[in-house]
Amino acid sequence: MDFKLLYKFFEGLTTQAEDELIRQWVTDSPENEKRFFEERRMFDAILLNSKELDIEENTGQLPVPSGNRRRISAYFREFIKIAAVIAITLSGSWYYFLHLNKTDRRVAVQTISVPAGQRLNIILPDGTDVWLNAKTTIKYPVSFNEKERLILLEGQAYFNVAKNKDVPFLVKTQDGIIQALGTKFDVMAYPDTRSFETMLMEGKVKVRAACDSLRSVILTPNNKAYLKNGKLETEYVDDFSAYEWKDGLISFKNEPFAQIMKSFEKVYDIKIIIENPQVGNLIYTGKFRVIDGVDYALRVLQKDVNFKYERDTEKHIVYIK
Repeated sequence: MDFKLLYKFFEGLTTQAEDELIRQWVTDSPENEKRFFEERRMFDAILLNSKELDIEENTGQLPVPSGNRRRISAYFREFIKIAAVIAITLSGSWYYFLHLNKTDRRVAVQTISVPAGQRLNIILPDGTDVWLNAKTTIKYPVSFNEKERLILLEGQAYFNVAKNKDVPFLVKTQDGIIQALGTKFDVMAYPDTRSFETMLMEGKVKVRAACDSLRSVILTPNNKAYLKNGKLETEYVDDFSAYEWKDGLISFKNEPFAQIMKSFEKVYDIKIIIENPQVGNLIYTGKFRVIDGVDYALRVLQKDVNFKYERDTEKHIVYIK
C-alpha cells in the first residue's frame, strides 16, 4: 500500500474507489490493520504540530539557521510532515495554571488541540492514559504538584487514571468538575453544544456542575451524570457503544439521522447539509468503523432510507438529497 494514498485518505480526499481499495487492504491481514493504525497515529501527531515545522510552501524552503538555507523538494517537505516524531507542543512561555485550592503556581502548560476528523492517544506526566476525540483541546502542567492533578478540557476525552490516592485527579470543564483517584471514565464537554456528561466505566468519581455548585454526585460504574435544564442528573447505562469512539468506531443507538450526520462531520472533518427534510428525524441504530469512510457509511444507510447524496471533495461538503 502506498503511504501517500493512506494520508490522502486521512485527509478525506480519496475517491470512492480508493476508499474501497484501502478498506480491502486493511481487512486482508492483521499486519495491514496494525500498519494502518500506526500510520494514522503518526498522521494525527504530525497534524497537530505541522505549524511547528514552519515549512514555507510557496518557496519550497525549510527554515534553517541564517545563511544556511537550502531548497527542498515537494516530496521531501511532505516526508518531513509525515516522518517527524513530535506528538505534543509545549506552550511557548510560562503561564499561571489555576488550581481549585485558589492558589497559583507558575508552571509550564502543555496544550494539545485535536482537529476535526482526528483522535489521539497521549500519556500524562503521572502515567494516566488519555484518548482525545475530534475537536478536543486539553491543557495540563508539565509536572503535577503534590496536592492535585488538574486537567483543563474542552471536547471529549477518555481517561484511564493512574492510581494515586494521595493526589486527586481533577478534570475541569466549562460546565463542571470531575474528581477521581484511580478509575476509567469518559467526559464530554463541547463548548459549542454546551453538552456536559461524565460516564463511569470503572472505579468511582465525584461530579460537580458549575451551574449547580451546591450539588455533587458520586458515580458508580455503569452510571453517567449529565446536565438537564441546569441541574445535574444521573442515569444508569447498559450500552457502552456510544463510547467506542476511541476504538475507531462510530456507534449510535436510537439516534435521529441528523444527529448521526453531526457525528460524521466530527469524525470525517466534513460539512453535511441535509436538503431532504424527510430523513432528518428518522431513527437509526448501528455501528461503523471509521476506516470504512463516510461513503461506505452513507451507502449502508441508503439501504433503509430513500435518499441520495452528492459529495464535493474540494469543499469537503456532502449534500443529502
